[in-house]
Amino acid sequence: MGQRIVSFVMSGGVGSRLWPLSREDNPKQFHDLSGDGSMLVKTLRRLTARPAGETPIFLIASERHADRVHADLAGLDLAGGSPLFEPAGRNTAAAVALATLRALSEFGDSLVLVVPSDHEIATAGQFWQSIEAGSQAARAGRLVVFGIKPTQPETGYGYIEVSAERGGVFEVSRFVEKPDLATANDYLKAGNFYWNTGIFLFRAGAMRDAFKTFQPDIWHATEAAYEAATTDLSGLYMPLELYAAIPSNSIDYAIMERAKDIAMVPAGFRWNDLGSWQSLLDVGPADDRGNVVVGDVVAIDCENSYIRSDGRLLSAIGMKDVAIVSTADATFVAPVSHSQHVKKIVEQLEKSGRLETRFTPAHDRVIESGAWRRRVHHWLFQETLPLWSTSGVDERHGGFHETLGFDTKPLVKPKRMRTQARQVYAFAVAKERGWTGPADRLIAHGIDFMAGQGRTERGGWVRTLNVDGSVADPVEDAYDHSCILLALAHAHMSGNADALRLGEETFAFLDAHLEDSRMTGFLDTSDGAGERRSNPHMHLLEAFLAWHQATGERAHLRRAARIIELFRSHFFDAESWTLGEYFDAEWKPVPGEKGTWTEPGHHFEWASLLVDFAGRSGQAELSVFARKLYASAVANGLNRATGLAYGAVSRQGLPLDLISRSWPQAEALKAAIALDGSGGPDLKPEIEARVGRLFRWHVDPAPLGLWIDRIDERGRSLATDVPASIFYHLVCALTQYLDGTAEK
Repeated sequence: MGQRIVSFVMSGGVGSRLWPLSREDNPKQFHDLSGDGSMLVKTLRRLTARPAGETPIFLIASERHADRVHADLAGLDLAGGSPLFEPAGRNTAAAVALATLRALSEFGDSLVLVVPSDHEIATAGQFWQSIEAGSQAARAGRLVVFGIKPTQPETGYGYIEVSAERGGVFEVSRFVEKPDLATANDYLKAGNFYWNTGIFLFRAGAMRDAFKTFQPDIWHATEAAYEAATTDLSGLYMPLELYAAIPSNSIDYAIMERAKDIAMVPAGFRWNDLGSWQSLLDVGPADDRGNVVVGDVVAIDCENSYIRSDGRLLSAIGMKDVAIVSTADATFVAPVSHSQHVKKIVEQLEKSGRLETRFTPAHDRVIESGAWRRRVHHWLFQETLPLWSTSGVDERHGGFHETLGFDTKPLVKPKRMRTQARQVYAFAVAKERGWTGPADRLIAHGIDFMAGQGRTERGGWVRTLNVDGSVADPVEDAYDHSCILLALAHAHMSGNADALRLGEETFAFLDAHLEDSRMTGFLDTSDGAGERRSNPHMHLLEAFLAWHQATGERAHLRRAARIIELFRSHFFDAESWTLGEYFDAEWKPVPGEKGTWTEPGHHFEWASLLVDFAGRSGQAELSVFARKLYASAVANGLNRATGLAYGAVSRQGLPLDLISRSWPQAEALKAAIALDGSGGPDLKPEIEARVGRLFRWHVDPAPLGLWIDRIDERGRSLATDVPASIFYHLVCALTQYLDGTAEK
């Protein structure tokens, strides 16, 4: 029996060199590129085929790919191994450190084999012969790598230079990164350079010692994350905040280029990392003219070309030495000799905020657009609006109740002006969408209460009223005024006789008392004290756009344009694609954690407002900012367990508020709807999925017409009541969904 070898498969890459097929949500290891299973499945099968010896198999993969991993693992015997899920990508050094820690904790100082998940290797027998040939050197404490004798000057691979050879094992002189063509030719002629397969064999203790010598920071940070991990039947999961603190580095840079006495075994198997369209042309089943043709393709007089369609018919005539790859939403064309450079395309797309690098519109994953229409319509018009137009109305004192209990009875709380305004807005929007309830009476009821009890001597509005309508907090707050303006715009469009006059008076107060004297936005409160926030400006932008819609007057667009300029110059961070919340008087981020605080929900809100302003103003480039905000919120702001947006994350993507509230999920839906028509990818499946998550976590577990507002990071309800202030988010998002999926 052979000695135990604990095997680890690294499956964390994105495979951007095979874009547009390989994307962030569906990287190349999950694709069947040669007709006999995904690359990950073939790698696992190869490891299970060891002729003799105990070989437990572990998989190190991204937590966001957990569903795909479990699907590929079905039916495979991992001999006691299991998945280890990374909550964030930290490069291959962290993955190897994690493998070493797992091996040491469960198997002691055993041999460890680390392999990539996305390489094409000829046969399992030849693979294991090569691995066993390196086992003696590994048992002696050397780090062993496996090299392939080059057959042509390849610029897409790293190289290993070797010197003396003893018993079929070479001494490694140095590792060399991907060379240019002239250098690759020199390596080929020299004869002592090998392609680096990225496969490693070592004793767990030897790799631990190497990390402690050369990269103690990586080792200790990985150890902390591993020791805090939780395990269930589906795998091992580590806390994001600990794993994200691991320095990101490749194993080659971190360890292999620094360690001494590294051994290389020439691999006795055919190998291809399938890292380019050229490599797929090399290994694919070619026709008599050297073409590899996949999918619905008609190719006439073509030679030595890789032509693939993963969707509609693709036709080509007279093509020679080219790669043509077409998916449902993107097409890539290049000479196969240049196909390594597809990364440049991906980088350009990401800089432009394009989402085609992240999302895959695969046909088998598309939910029919409008699939949630019936449920959404029923919940809005038969459950929610009837409840909030009765139980939510304070018929005794006026206005609307701030909160309902889960028994639908009102809870005694002060009435915030923003909540009163939002209820007016929600009923006006419902009327615009055909609701046959008493919208006009409710709009007038709300406005009469607000205007009768909540005005200040200067023509502004107070922040909070007591239940009986007396003033509780007289501060004139920009946030409240933005909500009032939004409500009055829609009340005016709904035919309310007082809304236009009240709107004009509110604008006069805004200009006189809340506008910054330096013309750099608006003060949070009329006394100008405290921090400056981007959030009231976002809601003022929303209100200005509503008044432009209501009146057609370009003066409102000019107001909006000043907010947009603040967004460009101060709120938006071009490096991280994030939006700051808290600023000082000079619009610099405040010191400490608050200065790094970003809210995914506000990213989504800004995204839809930017698309709206772009459509009204003709500033089409703003849609790029919208896509970047959406992309960063999706990449860093979602809880992977539920798919819901966190309350807040840092600019580096670390969660600061783990609670998921209902309103950011509604705003995520609005953003996806806005972006779906802005020139990017087809987001209809994304839209349906967002409606599904909103109902799965927030709506369906609640009594009829209500919702669960607060959910913890494990999906458990933290809600004790139902705040009325959320009603407008839900009404707005779900009516937009109904508008966008209506039959033409």
